[in-house]
Amino acid sequence: MSVHPLHALVASRVLVLDGAMGTMLQRLDLQEDAFHAPGIPEATSQQGNNDVLCLSRPDAIAAIHRQYLEVGADLISTNTFNANAVSQREYGTETLVYAINRAGAAIARREADAFSTPKRPRFVCGSIGPTGKSASLPPNADDPAHRDIRFRELAEAYRTQIRGLLDGGVDVLLVETVFDALNAKAALYAAAVEFEARGTVFPVIVSASLASADRLLTGQTVEAYCAAVAHAPGLLAIGLNCGFGAAQLAPVLRRLKGVAPCHVSAHPNAGLPDAFGGYAQTPEQMRWELEPLLRDGILAIVGGCCGTTPDHIRAIAGAVRATGSPPRAPQPPAGAAFSGLERLDIPSGPHPLVEVGERTNVAGSRRFLRLVKEENDAQAVETARAQVAAGAAIIDVNMDDPMLDAPVAVRRFLARCAAEPSLADVPVMVDSSNWETLVAGLECLQGRGIVNSISLKDGEAAFLRQAREIHRLGACPLVMCFDEKGQADTIERRRGIAGRSYRLLVAAGIPPEQIIIDANVFAIATGIAGHDRLAADFIDAVRWIKANLPGALTSGGISNVSFAFRGNDALRGWIHSVFLHHAVAAGLDMAIVNPAAMIAYDAIPAECRRIVEDAVLCRTPDAAARLAELAVATMATAATPAPSPSSAHGRVDTAPPQERLKRAVATGSASGLE
Repeated sequence: MSVHPLHALVASRVLVLDGAMGTMLQRLDLQEDAFHAPGIPEATSQQGNNDVLCLSRPDAIAAIHRQYLEVGADLISTNTFNANAVSQREYGTETLVYAINRAGAAIARREADAFSTPKRPRFVCGSIGPTGKSASLPPNADDPAHRDIRFRELAEAYRTQIRGLLDGGVDVLLVETVFDALNAKAALYAAAVEFEARGTVFPVIVSASLASADRLLTGQTVEAYCAAVAHAPGLLAIGLNCGFGAAQLAPVLRRLKGVAPCHVSAHPNAGLPDAFGGYAQTPEQMRWELEPLLRDGILAIVGGCCGTTPDHIRAIAGAVRATGSPPRAPQPPAGAAFSGLERLDIPSGPHPLVEVGERTNVAGSRRFLRLVKEENDAQAVETARAQVAAGAAIIDVNMDDPMLDAPVAVRRFLARCAAEPSLADVPVMVDSSNWETLVAGLECLQGRGIVNSISLKDGEAAFLRQAREIHRLGACPLVMCFDEKGQADTIERRRGIAGRSYRLLVAAGIPPEQIIIDANVFAIATGIAGHDRLAADFIDAVRWIKANLPGALTSGGISNVSFAFRGNDALRGWIHSVFLHHAVAAGLDMAIVNPAAMIAYDAIPAECRRIVEDAVLCRTPDAAARLAELAVATMATAATPAPSPSSAHGRVDTAPPQERLKRAVATGSASGLE
């Protein structure tokens, strides 16, 4: 697919976006009759439904576009901010969505073409608003699992809007005023599906609105939002608009520039609103606030939102001409990024192990399965919170059980987790062997998550189909070393499948840093001699992946390695610690573990550590037998009394009652109050 010329143009000079459409329409003081035309319901008041003016008063919309083009706008936005079925349902005009968008795009296209010259082309942005509903936030705090709208309904509504915009002739899709990244991800998903159907990728700008100093309404930081939407097809810019004026947005835009994989845009309000909701900032004041960002190369696209007029855009265009320098090239951090409400960066170089909490898995925890079956949401969520409190940077969620409706269960649990700040902060790994369940989980995540897992088991076509869908849904695939012949259990097979999977994914457009490879952790010391090298081969495979598959991350489910010694928690902890010590040294990036049960490598008695190390690395012929002898000697440790239930970490909470109460209020957890 060809690259749109805007991508080259925006790298060479700052582009000026237009200002507010709503502000200009308010000045016209249009009455009810202006909002009606053949096909628009007469029985329902349409006043205030500005989008239908594309059908009833195209002359008024065209005149506003002309005013912005005359003062120097390179890009003008269609009058379609609320032209989606969700928003138009209020007016009974949802059946007109396609017509409104096509008409709005055609109006802007005609005006842009009239002002375009070979040296100064003008472009049309298709404005796509957030709707008035959130896919991430419950409308009622007493029912945290309920949502007014789901991802699929949003995606379907956005698809119709996008079809109309593209058919009407827009150059760019502008997903703007994002207050919930999950809504934006639904729009980006719809765009990706429509682009694929057309065989053309159009440029996309994603712009969020802040509700506080540096967070969206959902509580997501600007860095986490950037990670959540960075998969957008044809991504031209990520930015901020509305919410605040340029002065308030400036420090956050600088932070965004430091993490964005693309250019940065801004179309702030004309300052902060006054007591009556008006905007009094002058064009000169707005120019003065934006100039430092332009001088420093932070912005590639700049315009105005609420309260801005052609006079403001004239001043901004003057600032762009006066500055004269192109925007700085994007320089995102090297490595991978995931997010919940907060961002998790995994650098490309050496870094501490990223722990993925394993206890929210119905297949691995009988207690968690019971809580989910009983719909004991509070305690199920507490299980996840304990994992995060113990050090998990990501939580693995698995609902695969024959007695559960897994897609329903995963949606319910993730919705409850999203309502808990300490859990909503961290990324989620959706874990299932069922494709429907994986998709159901991804459609709940406002951040960038992980799918555990896909493989070549069913062939390349199925593998790539799933990988592309995961990417469209804004997540990263974890690939198991499993192909049409079965699981890889030798170093040669691990290398072969890992390399083949990586090459297929990169060729399909999946960035290398968004590929996670699990080289298969198997049990050692099982009594079968052929199993003795399985841990050492995994470590060697990790080392090979990091050396030969640039950018790829590595992962593993660590508890498998000690499965032969289930019931002997002390020995299993030592095996996990030694195994991780060497795997991390080889380049292991993340591991699925119980962080509350982790044991420091140096805390293992020296002689015991040597025996375990011999077995993990398969250093001596009798290593497995000596490990079995050690298991017998340590069985007494396995009978240690269970930790007090009053502590999420397995330690008795000795803090004073007042201190425990304060902590419970801050975290929303009743743990420790017994």
